[in-house]
Amino acid sequence: MKRLLTFLGTIFIMAGSAVWAQEVNSNATLSGSSSGEDVTIENAVDWVPEISLDTRYGYTHQSSGGGGGFGSDNFLLNVDGKIGKHFSYSFNHSLKSSIDEGSTFFDATNWLTLSYELGNFTFTAGKDALMVGSFEYDAYELDCYYEMGSMFNYNINSWLWGVSAMWTNNAETSSFAFQATKSPFAFDPKEDNLYAYNVAWYGMWEKYESIWSVNMMEYEPGNFVKMLALGNMFYWGNFEFMLDCIVRATDFSKNIGKDYTVNMQPAYNFGESLRLFGRLGVERTPDDAEYDFLGEYLSVEDKVLANEENEYIMPAYITGNKEYIYYGAGLEYFPLKEDKSVRLHAAWTSNNYTKSHMVNVGLTWKLDVVGAVKFLARKAK
Repeated sequence: MKRLLTFLGTIFIMAGSAVWAQEVNSNATLSGSSSGEDVTIENAVDWVPEISLDTRYGYTHQSSGGGGGFGSDNFLLNVDGKIGKHFSYSFNHSLKSSIDEGSTFFDATNWLTLSYELGNFTFTAGKDALMVGSFEYDAYELDCYYEMGSMFNYNINSWLWGVSAMWTNNAETSSFAFQATKSPFAFDPKEDNLYAYNVAWYGMWEKYESIWSVNMMEYEPGNFVKMLALGNMFYWGNFEFMLDCIVRATDFSKNIGKDYTVNMQPAYNFGESLRLFGRLGVERTPDDAEYDFLGEYLSVEDKVLANEENEYIMPAYITGNKEYIYYGAGLEYFPLKEDKSVRLHAAWTSNNYTKSHMVNVGLTWKLDVVGAVKFLARKAK
C-alpha cells in the first residue's frame, strides 16, 4: 500500500509540475533568437501529458454453486503526450498486477510506445498490441466483459515488443500498417527467437469502420500460424453492429474451417446516456492443432478433465472439435452528460460448455489527473 500511495503521489506531483511549467512557459520565447522574432513555443499544451487512472469495480454472481462476490477488474495508469512536433508517446500500466519472481516491471505494462510522425507516415517502436483485425480484440480492457468473449481473445499474448509503420491517406479514412513483433508463441521473449509479421487496414467512414489484418506468427522457427482477421463495425443512426470473422491455420489448403472465431454484437444507443448490447459468438479449435496459444500442449484427456474441474463460466479449453458458443446481453449507463468518465453496467452471459449463467453489475470510472490538478490549482488561488 505504501508503494502504491508513493507512486500515486509522484504522479500528482508530476502532473502539477507539468501544469505549472505550462503556465510559466505559455508566453515565453525561445532563448538564442538573435532576430528578436517572437518564437513562442508552439502548442505548449501538447507537451503536457494526459494522465488518467482507470478502474472498474463490481459484483459478480454465478448460478452454478452460487459463486461470486465484490472485486475490481483492474487499476490502470494511462499517460499520453508529445515530445516536440513529431514525437508522441503512450503508456498503459496495470497497478493491480504483482511482480513475481523472475518477472519485471514491464510484464505489467500493456503498452509503452514512442511514435514519430512524418507527413502521412507514422513509425512506432516499443511494446504494443499485436495488430489483429477484430473489434473485440481492439477494445480497451475495461470496456470488455470477459465471460462474454472468445477464448482466442483472452488466451493470445496481445502485448508484444516490436516496430510498426503506418501510412494514412489525406482524408484520414484509411490507414495501412506493417508490424513486426515477437511472436505471441514466444513464451520467453528474450530467448525464444520467434517473430510475427502483420499487415493491417484501418478504415473509418460515417457508417462503417474496418480493422482487417493478415498475420503470420511463428510457433516454431520457420513454421507459421497464418491468420486472416476481418473486423467490421456498421452504424445506422443509433444502432451499431459489430461483426468479427477470424480464421487460423498452419496450412489453409488442408485446415480451412477447422480453427475460427466469429463474433456478432448488436447495440443500440438511447442518446448519450444509455446503451443496450448483445453478444453471440461461435469458436472452434481443432484437437490436433500444431500450436497452442497458452504454451501448455495438453492432451485431449487433460483438457476434458480441466473443463470438468473448471469453476468459471468460460471453459478451460475448447475440446473434442466441439464448437464453443457463447452469448450474453448487457446495458451501460452514463450518468454524466457528454462525459463518459463514469459508467454503470449490468451484464449477463452464458455458453454451451459450462451451461452456467453469470451476472455482473459494476461501476467504471476514469480520473483525469492533470484536469484534477488544474482544478485544485485554480481553487488554491
